[in-house]
Amino acid sequence: MSSDKDRADAAFCADLARARDFRSYAASLFVPPDVRRAWIALAAFNAEVSYVRDHVSQPLPGEIRLQWWRDVLTGEGQGSRGEAEANPVAAELLRAIARYDLPVESFVRLIDAHVFDVYDDPMPDMAALEAHCRDTSAAMYALRARILDAASADVTRIADHAGIAEGLTDVMLALPRHAARRQLYLPGDLMNLHGVVAEEVFLQQSNPPLKDALAHLRREARSQHERAMAMLADAPGSARAAFLPLAVIGKILTRLDSSEPFAPPSLSRLGILWTTWRAASAKPFKA
Repeated sequence: MSSDKDRADAAFCADLARARDFRSYAASLFVPPDVRRAWIALAAFNAEVSYVRDHVSQPLPGEIRLQWWRDVLTGEGQGSRGEAEANPVAAELLRAIARYDLPVESFVRLIDAHVFDVYDDPMPDMAALEAHCRDTSAAMYALRARILDAASADVTRIADHAGIAEGLTDVMLALPRHAARRQLYLPGDLMNLHGVVAEEVFLQQSNPPLKDALAHLRREARSQHERAMAMLADAPGSARAAFLPLAVIGKILTRLDSSEPFAPPSLSRLGILWTTWRAASAKPFKA
């Protein structure tokens, strides 16, 4: 029987996921009830580490916060276990890891990837951006598949394509926010190819070189999305729900085609729920 603290921890994570990652939260409503709690724990953890940069003004506090999460997951650091029990997201995540035998190394790689976020270093090239997507977005897809008892090499390959599609899409959605704090996730080789000037991006100047670079990025995201969807059609039924957020990604990619670089499209919560609900009852997501 769940204790009052367990219920409070689960409710806290649900509120956090709903506020910061509604795409994942909406998808959680269409997975089996017995795994929903772990799904939400993953989403809440991901929201915590993904938003570290938003809560710090200097890299060091961000690094310290990310190191705290490493210590919690690896059992290192003095007092980390007691602190974890007091932190609702950490407590729920550790519960999910223990119940579903989730690989701690996947979480550590995800944390390490987010160290990039707390600095203003440019993304060097497309290969580096795709690697970042694999360690973050793709890892989340693979972990969700694991709690659905659908881990396999084929599912991991689908997760890679899905994660890159989602990660590239999120880079385009976050362009105004990143530019405002002089951060660049647009890959350097892509910027050089199209003649994009970093300072013009920081000034939020919408010009043909930037639009060409973003069109290039959309084509790559769409290609990855199509590969994931094609492979998903042949995936085990138990794995398909793990990829429900892809339905929303597909809709966002379509809207990005007609949007301005610094005025990206947004889906309302109702729109996200509607898109996810329709996808959950149709191929290739329906088991």
